[in-house]
Amino acid sequence: MDAQFALAGKDFVISVTDKKVARSIVTMKHNEDKTYELTPHTIISVSGEAGDTANFSEYIQGNIRLYSIRNSQDLTPSETANFIRGELASALRSRRPYQVNLLVTGFDKTTGEASLYWIDYLSAMSKIPYAAHGYCSYFLYAVMDREYSPDITQEQGLEIVKKCFAALKMRFLVDFPEYTIKVVDSNGVREISMSEL
Repeated sequence: MDAQFALAGKDFVISVTDKKVARSIVTMKHNEDKTYELTPHTIISVSGEAGDTANFSEYIQGNIRLYSIRNSQDLTPSETANFIRGELASALRSRRPYQVNLLVTGFDKTTGEASLYWIDYLSAMSKIPYAAHGYCSYFLYAVMDREYSPDITQEQGLEIVKKCFAALKMRFLVDFPEYTIKVVDSNGVREISMSEL
């Protein structure tokens, strides 16, 4: 049961994932960072089977870095999302599909815009202003539908994140005490602690 959501403003994206790794009734880890930095301005957050998420994410991370080295330039968030979608689609048609859901968040330095891509394990992809994966999406889409507007500031985005936390705490069966919160903007990727909210 992962909690994973994100929202995009004009020039920033906020990505949030829980830190818990659990299987069935056993919690194995309380401090897992479920995000992977692909370029200085692009990250992915992953949810799904623990082995698949780590394996697929490291494979993608390695290939994106290899592309950057070979071509002396980084992929844009859009190019990254399309590459990931293609790799998931290829794996889906093989004997080894990945059970991985992703949110690709990034800032495109050439256009000056931030973007968020929702990708599921069946390799469906969509560019959207806010997204969630997992059971938490049943509660969080209502909050984000009500609170989101295309011209939000980063401070307003963090307020929406706080409201999402409150909705999960009040309504969701599973308690997530800690989250990884990352902001991607023109300055790159930075992590925000829970105490800063």
